[in-house]
Amino acid sequence: MPIKIPNLLPATNVLQEENIFVMTETRAITQDIRPLHILMLNLMPKKIVTETQIARLVGNSPLQVELDLLQTASHKSTHTSEDHMLAFYKTFDEVKDRKYDGLIITGAPVEHMEFEEVEYWQELCEIMEWSKTHVTSTLHICWGAQAGLYYHFGIKKHGLDKKLFGIFKHKKDYPRSILLRGFDDEFWVPHSRHTTCYREDIEKVPAIRILSSSEEGGVYICTTAQGRQVFVTGHPEYDANTLREEYLRDKNLGLPIDVPKNYFPNDDDTKEPLVTWRSSANLLYYNWLNYFVYQTTPYDINEIK
Repeated sequence: MPIKIPNLLPATNVLQEENIFVMTETRAITQDIRPLHILMLNLMPKKIVTETQIARLVGNSPLQVELDLLQTASHKSTHTSEDHMLAFYKTFDEVKDRKYDGLIITGAPVEHMEFEEVEYWQELCEIMEWSKTHVTSTLHICWGAQAGLYYHFGIKKHGLDKKLFGIFKHKKDYPRSILLRGFDDEFWVPHSRHTTCYREDIEKVPAIRILSSSEEGGVYICTTAQGRQVFVTGHPEYDANTLREEYLRDKNLGLPIDVPKNYFPNDDDTKEPLVTWRSSANLLYYNWLNYFVYQTTPYDINEIK
């Protein structure tokens, strides 16, 4: 089944070229089907890149998904045109009276700041509180996961001695988790962050179960009961070239940056990177949509509570 996205969204052409079934709003009105309504709060600076990455993953399933894009009213994007934001994004005031089958909260490049210092922190808290009663399952990504763990459970983030940067091997801590159905015993995930949440702090919270972790990267996935809140500390949605672009940006600026681990063959940044995380990324989003959203959400979306 297709993913329904706004007419003229730049991601449309990219996804169609990748053979992902995209349905625009115009065609969708002729379909007699109840799609899953997914809201994505996009906190990343390059909005169009993140839109495409997330749409690629939520669109690669048999379920019909309708994707709405959300921005914070308390922060104006400086890396994406105002025309794009006005054309495709809603504010919280426009959606707060609606209910959604799923919510995705992306990462954000603000991890060096304390949560309370972030310009849109109060608005994000309002959205996360709203999600408790208006969303079946919320998927938090990278900084969004740290923000969610802090807001909902008081779990603090901590600075790392060196940026966690590259592709890292992960294992299943709870192999019976349906969110990890189909995963190999070991799988690879991109990370790009300067902070982390300590495992021992997460383990102190009875409401949270750790599903997956990495020796180098720490806790990767943890969830509350029935997957109402899902926290993913990495970036499984990353494209093949995302880490390369981050690496070359910092290298060209003369900033201290190591070659991303396990990314370029033989750590040679003149070679094409190897994509080793695509299958696990697709499985993660497929399982989230199927088991924590579709199988759980009521047919009448207004019955979500």
